[in-house]
Amino acid sequence: MVNIGTSPSGQPIYRHGERQTPFQLALGNEETIKAVGEHVEQYIGRIAGVYHEMISDLVHLDLFLVAPTPERNFYTLVTCGMSDLPMTVPPGAETYRYAELMLALPPTWRFSQEDFKDESCYWPIRLLKTMARLPHEYNTWLHLGHTVPNGDPAEPYAAGTKLNGVMLTIPASLDNVPGFFKLKLSETKTVHFFGLVPLYEEEMAFKLKHGADKLFEKLDRAGISELLDPQRKCVLRKRFWFW
Repeated sequence: MVNIGTSPSGQPIYRHGERQTPFQLALGNEETIKAVGEHVEQYIGRIAGVYHEMISDLVHLDLFLVAPTPERNFYTLVTCGMSDLPMTVPPGAETYRYAELMLALPPTWRFSQEDFKDESCYWPIRLLKTMARLPHEYNTWLHLGHTVPNGDPAEPYAAGTKLNGVMLTIPASLDNVPGFFKLKLSETKTVHFFGLVPLYEEEMAFKLKHGADKLFEKLDRAGISELLDPQRKCVLRKRFWFW
């Protein structure tokens, strides 16, 4: 990871190069799996399924799936295992060394193994796993407002969408249950849960120029949250009327 400069909003910009460390086999932490699973069921709903990794590098990542309900009519996916290792945080941010991620998908999303052969169905799964492993691969950290492009130059995640980057947020779909954001596992380990909001290229550029808070305001006004809409409107594009 190399610091390549500072954005106009004053935030550092990093480029992740080739990973330098070899493959490191990782096993799941049963205590973490149990604690995160209970946390998800307490604040979101019953876990309907778990996507297990067969062979894991650096950290063993599972994805907990909560099915739609009348109160939350969408699927919710939560990572488990990102917090098995501490992230490399800057001085003063030691409280945020441990994190997990979440993303919500429409109730019509397809989840079969056959469907997952189609990248337009699988890419949210890939995104969660890639982002959860990223800080451990590159000795960095992920926190509220951080953005990561899909490659350099950034490319759309899959056919059927032009979204090509992502930002970490406080999960808006859980505003009414603020206790979800933190899970205290010990006196020295608190896990923070962040939502992922995929972005367009223009939104990524806006964040670099004006800062995360300004983009959060625009996303909030447009009702954009971690509930994925692969074809949503960009919050920066204006409508043009022709007469």
